[in-house]
Amino acid sequence: MTLVLRTGDDRHAEHVMDVVRSGIHDSANDVVTQSWSRCLNEYRLHPDKAREPAVISRAALEERRERQADVIDCARYEMTTLYQQLADADSAVVLTDIDGVIVHMVSSTEFAAEMGPLGLRPGGMWSETEAGTNGMGTCLAAAAPISVRREDHFFTHFTQLTCSAVPVFDPSGHITAVLDVSSRSSMMQQHLLVLLGMTARMIENRLIDRRFRNAHPLHFHSRPEFVYTLHEGKLAVGDDGRILAANRSALFQLGLQSVDEIRSRHIEDLFQNSLEDMLRRSTQSSFHPIVTFRANAALRFFAVARRPATESDLPSQALATTTVPRLAPRTALPRPAAQTPTFKDARLAAHFETARRVIARQTPVLLCGETGSGKEVFARAVHEASPHAGGTFVAINCASLPETLIESELFGYRAGAFTGAQRTGRRGKILQADGGTLFLDEIADMPIDLQARLLRVLDERQVTPLGTEETHAVDFQLISASHQHLPELVREGRFREDLYYRLSGIELVLPALRERSDRRELIRSVLEAEGGRGTTLSAEAERMLMDYAWPGNIRQLRHVLRTAAALADGDTIVCAHLPALQDSAVAAAPMHAAASTAPLALPTPVTTMPALPPAGSAVGSAAQAGAEHPAVPYKLNPIQANERQVLLQMLEQHRWNVSNVAKALDVSRNTLYRKLHKLHIEISHPE
Repeated sequence: MTLVLRTGDDRHAEHVMDVVRSGIHDSANDVVTQSWSRCLNEYRLHPDKAREPAVISRAALEERRERQADVIDCARYEMTTLYQQLADADSAVVLTDIDGVIVHMVSSTEFAAEMGPLGLRPGGMWSETEAGTNGMGTCLAAAAPISVRREDHFFTHFTQLTCSAVPVFDPSGHITAVLDVSSRSSMMQQHLLVLLGMTARMIENRLIDRRFRNAHPLHFHSRPEFVYTLHEGKLAVGDDGRILAANRSALFQLGLQSVDEIRSRHIEDLFQNSLEDMLRRSTQSSFHPIVTFRANAALRFFAVARRPATESDLPSQALATTTVPRLAPRTALPRPAAQTPTFKDARLAAHFETARRVIARQTPVLLCGETGSGKEVFARAVHEASPHAGGTFVAINCASLPETLIESELFGYRAGAFTGAQRTGRRGKILQADGGTLFLDEIADMPIDLQARLLRVLDERQVTPLGTEETHAVDFQLISASHQHLPELVREGRFREDLYYRLSGIELVLPALRERSDRRELIRSVLEAEGGRGTTLSAEAERMLMDYAWPGNIRQLRHVLRTAAALADGDTIVCAHLPALQDSAVAAAPMHAAASTAPLALPTPVTTMPALPPAGSAVGSAAQAGAEHPAVPYKLNPIQANERQVLLQMLEQHRWNVSNVAKALDVSRNTLYRKLHKLHIEISHPE
């Protein structure tokens, strides 16, 4: 049996009543049929006799909004982001309280006007008792995610809508709201439920931060790459080490069923380290995940502990709802020598001194270098040593945001730009960087149409938010970064030439890890951060680390040492604890002498590489991918040529198994495939 209408709306009521009276429920949609039963038998509703939409008064709505103020504030931005991701004008992102009353909604003005008469508007009551089977009300009744497709609705006049909804939990583990997407479109509901679930988690994490601002946030996961992601466990810990709140992921990873099982317990009851120890080690590791273990168990976790957030530590949330005064450039305050950025590598030190001098004269800095070579860390150091150090360092990764979000992220939007937008509008990243530093990472991935707008901002030093003609003067330092060769992109028409020259006041190439003269000191520093003070390397293991080519750079180094420290479990790290390097070690003997002689600026000549195998041919070795084929020159910059050679060697050593190479580099297969494509390395046979 399936829950579908036979023909026409007039048969919907008959179908609903037949299903309920027969007592035969479709197990694939049991939640819906149970809801139909409640509507008929308990609420005494009839599918074809809908009541007038129940909408509470304005005063009653404001009272409910006041009670839910922190939840709404935490949800506003996430709902707007979700709405932009959906890119569906015939949809609305809705937030209800636990009574099913809509307290906030994001939609187009046109869709809101069309759906208002149905009660889909702020103040509308969507509990099952009022609106029958629907996404919001049935989610509350079932206390679980739910999709209610058109014909699944109880009332006939709602069958034009498709709704998906998920519960939102407060820090105590109770449902505090429902997040819903209602649409006329037939979107893939399973995909939509995933997006809704992710958005709900972000709201829940924001709510923990908001309600426990004076607590120490503790982030953890059994896999280090999931720390600082939606999958992380998150705890709020008091000064005395007692746990105040936890998110759902934390409970799941710790094997607990409810927050009540964890609240008021000491951190030592859960982990083998005290709060102070975690704070000290996290600070030493520059807040990269450190290793800890479950108390009285062999379960390993990776964690980061922080001091309580202050007003200045929460710019994204504060700026979303308040007006922040513009910061004038100020002279950098003297800071203790221990806080002054230092680089032991001669090239990095020279680059840092150059960047510090030129940025003080408002000259933009463009950083080039391989992925994972520490461009953002370098940019932060330059900011801290600049006249704008008193302002905010605002970083945005142009490659990590969908094209539909980059514009609003950079420029912001006015209040009322669309229904459900923040009442005060949203300040963009450029306005947030006023008085400080704007860092545009992976600038090569900025859409070409937005490059013109960015160029105008850089020239005029004024920002015009979306949906308004008002301009705001801004004063910020600009640092950009890319692992791609921008002049080549300019020649290909994929990057504006005028913007390139505007960004590259000074162009600095950061050395890869394998080229740095301070590799040994860096390895030992990262080891202490990842494994804790006292963790040591055997001479053979240190030699292996020194001789490895590190195509994934510092990011890969952190992952390798983190894994090695966990495998050694307090003992000296030996070669056996470096499995990723044993099978894929790329000798770097020639690079020791060459590391200090590389040029300081990006070379203008391009490198001609050997041709690739023709499409469809078997690719079996680095030699096959190179000299054995006729020379068809293509242009790579020196950074890309170096990356290509290293990847070819790794592919050869791993018998061209992309999965194993991706694992060795600590990147996803998709990321590796994109890199191979950019470097003209063709994988033409299945793994």
